[in-house]
Amino acid sequence: QVQLVESGGGLVQAGGSLRLSCAASGRTFSTMGWFRQAPGKEREFVAHIRWSGGSTFYADSVKGRFTISRDNAKNTMYLQMNSLKPEDTAVYYCVGDRSTYYSSSYYSQRAAYDYWGQGTQVTVSS
Repeated sequence: QVQLVESGGGLVQAGGSLRLSCAASGRTFSTMGWFRQAPGKEREFVAHIRWSGGSTFYADSVKGRFTISRDNAKNTMYLQMNSLKPEDTAVYYCVGDRSTYYSSSYYSQRAAYDYWGQGTQVTVSS
């Protein structure tokens, strides 16, 4: 059974940091990423990483503050979030896809991913 399990969410003050983890089991993925959804808003792309080679791509809203990485041995992906802002408050979802095709723009779309985690809440207080 394929599972993506997020952890590391919580409450933090503005300017603080959090690190999210996503443990993958049951399958290896070619591309993994993070999306988020704030209350009353659509789910939006945050970042993705190509498992082989480690190429990364970020949404403009998080570029320079968030860093996506992976640990091949642990089959785990991370999202280091620094300089957090109240507008970063959202449920963060881990996603994965197995396709050998790759395009940074393609994997910025929700429809590109076959597998989704349950989500972890991140709340940034002002």
